Amino acid sequence: MLYCTSKNLSSKTIKAYEQTVKLFLRYLYHEHNIDEIEEVKTSHIRNYVKYLQERGKYTDTIKIKNNKYINNPENRNDYGKQISETTINNYLRNIKVFFSFLQEERIIRVNPCNRIKYLKTKRKMKETISQEEFRTLLRGFDLTKYTGYRDYIITIILLDTGMRIGECLSLTTEDIDIKNKVILISKNVKGNKERYVYLSFKMASELRKWINYKDRYIESYLLFPTNRNTFLKVGNFEKNLKKVGNSVGISIHPHQLRNQFAKQYLLNGGDLYTLSRILGHSSVKITEQAYLDLTTEDIKKKYCRHSPLSKWNIIS
Repeated sequence: MLYCTSKNLSSKTIKAYEQTVKLFLRYLYHEHNIDEIEEVKTSHIRNYVKYLQERGKYTDTIKIKNNKYINNPENRNDYGKQISETTINNYLRNIKVFFSFLQEERIIRVNPCNRIKYLKTKRKMKETISQEEFRTLLRGFDLTKYTGYRDYIITIILLDTGMRIGECLSLTTEDIDIKNKVILISKNVKGNKERYVYLSFKMASELRKWINYKDRYIESYLLFPTNRNTFLKVGNFEKNLKKVGNSVGISIHPHQLRNQFAKQYLLNGGDLYTLSRILGHSSVKITEQAYLDLTTEDIKKKYCRHSPLSKWNIIS
């Protein structure tokens, strides 16, 4: 953990590493009576994957209270359900990082993860929101109230820029350059890599109105503070958005807006490299894996716009 901190990894990443490694080490001790890392073999890791596949969700979670481990996940709706291949692969990825660290530090000579491969995962379509659904959603916000107007602006800026919700809520007024229609993302950034996202003319105009409105009521360096001038938490905004969506009969989550931005960017002729930069992905491959899952109807529409025969207009 000290090594992760020295690399300036985000607190979320460090927490994921620590949770994963603690669970794995506890498994080794209870199932194989192993408490020395040099004793870990490739077979132990393969058995751990099998163990994860067979047990249900949250049946072996770690929580700490008064310096004691406790396990009280029964209140979750998905308690006991099968763990997805994607989640298991995330565990494996963290375990691989752990053993690579051990090898680099010469704590172990042979890395037992070298021959461990990730599970094959089923491709899932990204959840998006249609134009009509989005129009209906916007009608659900009460723009006469501070919180309603604020959440309305957050919602449309997520769709316009493709930002992550955590990045959006961390913005300050100093991060915004409305004149040049650009936003600097430098706080709460995945991978700690700052980047720029861009505003449309309409969004720049709406954002200018919001800032003028906010400044009349609250003196805050935050772009989207609560009405008590505190930081708006991601969970609270998600609850607000869900409530608005339910009021108009739409199931909505902030990440659907990011997915829709990426989808429309590609359908409108945008390239993967630029999209990857805007989304803040570490590589174009990640963007390709995440967003090249257009539906048949999407592909048909894009084809019709780019068909050579239609473009050339050579048949009367």
